[in-house]
Amino acid sequence: MTKLCRYGRPGSEKPGLIDSSGTLRDLSGLWSDLTPERLSPQSLAQVAAIDAATLPAVEGSPRFGVPISHVSKCVCIGLNYADHAEEAGLPIPQEPIVFLKAPSALCGAHDDIPIPPHASQVDWEVELGIVIGSTARHVTEAKALEHIAGYCIVNDVSERSFQMQSSQWDKGKGCDNFGPVGPFLVTADEIADPQNLRLWLDVNGTRRQDGSTATMIFSVREIIAYLSRYMTLLPGDIIATGTPPGVGMGHKPPLWLQEGDEMRLGIEGLGEQKQTLVRWTR
Repeated sequence: MTKLCRYGRPGSEKPGLIDSSGTLRDLSGLWSDLTPERLSPQSLAQVAAIDAATLPAVEGSPRFGVPISHVSKCVCIGLNYADHAEEAGLPIPQEPIVFLKAPSALCGAHDDIPIPPHASQVDWEVELGIVIGSTARHVTEAKALEHIAGYCIVNDVSERSFQMQSSQWDKGKGCDNFGPVGPFLVTADEIADPQNLRLWLDVNGTRRQDGSTATMIFSVREIIAYLSRYMTLLPGDIIATGTPPGVGMGHKPPLWLQEGDEMRLGIEGLGEQKQTLVRWTR
């Protein structure tokens, strides 16, 4: 299984590879960074052919950054699970609901999540992330999967009072560190069926979400084909495909994240994330 990552302090990440034993290996002798250009089939074939044991092992437990550098956009799909739409009290969409998460919201898989000033309704959403590997423009569903470099975990952290102030969701989704990605990217050839992956999320050790991508309203194929009609999907772009039920907003009364709360989340074959909510500081 090819697992690619970027590790190190924010702004100084190096490219890495997780080998079959779980050891982090340094890829900086081959690539200076894991840029969108490195997601081409040729580059991925090059790294897949490497004997991982020949790469230097990375000592300690370094931070994992966003697995791809220079992400041009993060496109998100809302209400893509029927039971999540139901818990939100919203109608099942007849076509994908699209919004954007600011690139400045993206962060490493285990980075802290600062609670914005005036925030009162911070929520969680575990989601399957698609990473585009080749430019997709007006593609068919039959060809859609050919444009995927790999998959990853995305936590679509949301501030519901910001989100629901207007018909545009972006400001409730784009706060700093509201988009943990990773910890690594698993290449598409290793995921036999993206519509058959279990995904889950715990808050302070209590299971809050436990679902499967099998229950998506719009499949990975449909999402890529649909988006490519309206925008060019570029290498390195991330698509968050929606969340199963169990978000804080859906509880009665709602459950909102507080300072000190811990989220742990994962997707079958794609690893796990862990974040702590912290007070915002300038």
